[in-house]
Amino acid sequence: MSQGGVDLETSLGYLLKEASSVLRAAMEEVLRPLGMSVTHYSCLELLAQRPGLSNSELARGAFVTRQTMNVLLQALERDGYVTRPAEAPVGKVLPARLTSRGRRSLEKATVAVRSVEVRMLAGMTETEQSRAFRALQSMIHSLRNGHDDA
Repeated sequence: MSQGGVDLETSLGYLLKEASSVLRAAMEEVLRPLGMSVTHYSCLELLAQRPGLSNSELARGAFVTRQTMNVLLQALERDGYVTRPAEAPVGKVLPARLTSRGRRSLEKATVAVRSVEVRMLAGMTETEQSRAFRALQSMIHSLRNGHDDA
């Protein structure tokens, strides 16, 4: 450990980042044969659950910039996975919706992504999974709400 630094062997934040990185790599590996990236999958999943989301809402949900999402949406629209109106019904927002091709593609991707999650959780009991879920939710809540007990 460096003087006054973070001990990477015991840092929960570092471990979370490593878990996130390994999870993303495993997801990319199963999505690649389907012609998808994690961001592509995330966009389709978000639209399946909440049709009509805007570019900005999709970018926030997929943890990418608006510009990155806009480029992806243009490609998804061009390839027939999503549809957006030619003109914004209200303001500047072009609400995106999945096409039937997008839904079929998402179904295949969901099976692949679920397999990664099942693999990730294989060594944990249901109780351990529930505790981990609550612990992660608590960490997210604390960081989003600016709790600083230090």
